[in-house]
Amino acid sequence: MKRSFSSISLLIPAMPSSILSRRNFLISNAVSALVLPTLSIASPQLPQIEVWKTPTCGCCKEWVTHLERAGFKTMVHDVNDTAPIRAKKGIPAALGSCHTGEVGGYALEGHVPASEIKRLLAERPQAVGLAVPGMPMGSPGMEGPAGADQPRPKYDVLLVSKTGKPSVYKSYQ
Repeated sequence: MKRSFSSISLLIPAMPSSILSRRNFLISNAVSALVLPTLSIASPQLPQIEVWKTPTCGCCKEWVTHLERAGFKTMVHDVNDTAPIRAKKGIPAALGSCHTGEVGGYALEGHVPASEIKRLLAERPQAVGLAVPGMPMGSPGMEGPAGADQPRPKYDVLLVSKTGKPSVYKSYQ
């Protein structure tokens, strides 16, 4: 009887090749059954968001934490004034907030929820980006104390067109 010196035949000498093939088939199916479900639930890696904020702003730090918890990586730049960054990114001054971000070629102004950033990246509209003007209570980083007797404040996430005109992208009640 001729022996093969493959790694499997060294472990199981003189076993007929039909058994080895069947065994390999069963093992590979068992491994696939364990591995494939975990691959399907793994989310694709999200892009990095670059953020410009003032060094002392606590709500900006909270917004960055919100992004990171949602799976984004961040690169934060502390600057004395965010207005020049906002203008450079195409966000009108009237839509300004305390920090400006950029991801995937889009500007992010203010406390934009991570879920809307993910939606923006999936839909890829022709736009400058998203803005949550001011610093509305209830937005990410501006949650404040939440009591059962206090209603959550309403705010809008705006889609800023290439001409600078905003439209409501999502309303939060």
